Amino acid sequence: MKHILLTIFILFSTTSIANDETCSRIAVINQQEILIDPSSSLKGEGLRYHLEKDKVALTYLNDYQDAQEDIWRPAIMGTVGSGLILSAFLTNPSSNTRRSLIASGTVILMLNYLLSKTIQTGNEELLYRSIDEYNKRQEPKIYLKSDDQINSPDVYIEKSWSF
Repeated sequence: MKHILLTIFILFSTTSIANDETCSRIAVINQQEILIDPSSSLKGEGLRYHLEKDKVALTYLNDYQDAQEDIWRPAIMGTVGSGLILSAFLTNPSSNTRRSLIASGTVILMLNYLLSKTIQTGNEELLYRSIDEYNKRQEPKIYLKSDDQINSPDVYIEKSWSF
């Protein structure tokens, strides 16, 4: 019983940490720091001005924004899982029903967490792909400051020659 409660606590604590991380993503463009997610409704909107210069990158950004996970599925699964666990405490402590309710509620919560993280990770790849496509054909380059998936240099020096 203690292990189940500890697992649920860890799942909820890592979810809140992951959500704080997305609000502070920063891109460096021309030695200027730009918030990638300036609003909570449209993620990646801070890069739209630059990504509009490249049609392929813009389509990836639009796909990224359209594929944002809806709030209803995680909310419903979380409510059902929590309700099952809480209802287990209202049943007879010696019955098998109590263990079944706790086990099924825990499984639903873990599935909800894993499904949300899988969808979020797959969706983030669209954002990275849009930045890669932009960097292939456009100037100035976009570097993600807080992420290791895209190589960002330690020194941002850019020189363009024109005659």
